[in-house]
Amino acid sequence: MDENPARVPIHKWAQDDQPREKLIHKGKESLSDAELLAVLLRSGSVTQSAVELGRTLLQKANQNLIELSKLSVDDLMRFKGIGEAKAVSIIAALELGMRRRQAEVPVRKTVSSSRDAFDLLYTSVADCLYEEFWILLLNHANRKISIEQISEGGQAGTVVDPKKVFKLALEQNAAGIILCHNHPSGNLTPSDADKKLTDKIKNAGNFLDIKVLDHLIIADENYFSFADNGLI
Repeated sequence: MDENPARVPIHKWAQDDQPREKLIHKGKESLSDAELLAVLLRSGSVTQSAVELGRTLLQKANQNLIELSKLSVDDLMRFKGIGEAKAVSIIAALELGMRRRQAEVPVRKTVSSSRDAFDLLYTSVADCLYEEFWILLLNHANRKISIEQISEGGQAGTVVDPKKVFKLALEQNAAGIILCHNHPSGNLTPSDADKKLTDKIKNAGNFLDIKVLDHLIIADENYFSFADNGLI
């Protein structure tokens, strides 16, 4: 094909270059992230094909789908060629991907490591723009009872009331708790405030005979475990 695909409508591309046809004939794994976005977008702008527009979106998100999932409808609509319908389609698709990941974790999975806890908690905090604090409640067999949000704050921190933590734990007859909060900055290093809060909640748990087993800090797709690092 002599013409530059970036300036030619997708339906005029060679079949192997068309994202939808490529998916049908070669499988979903053959498509790049930009091509998968192009399938959702269906069309681009006057100056960009859908694939080029997908690449532009990924550049804005530093080639990171997690960063892309944090963009709002209004954020996406700032891109030429993306209206409300396209923005909603992108957000819905990324949310389905997140829920699929959560669905892969068995509901009654036994939590025997920090990685098990991370797998259960990740989808609750992965896309949060602000710091949030959550707890994973476990029964006597270290199986998940529920995941509960305790607080939401700003980009630098959130206020946590231990009374709310243990109220939920007592109501659901939990034997153990794993604490979790995110760092929107991407920095996994626990602050002094994080350490003091962990000790405070752990000591309260000892009094109530409810074990505080770990505290995870999650940033993007990585985590820091207080238990793994001897801090709890």
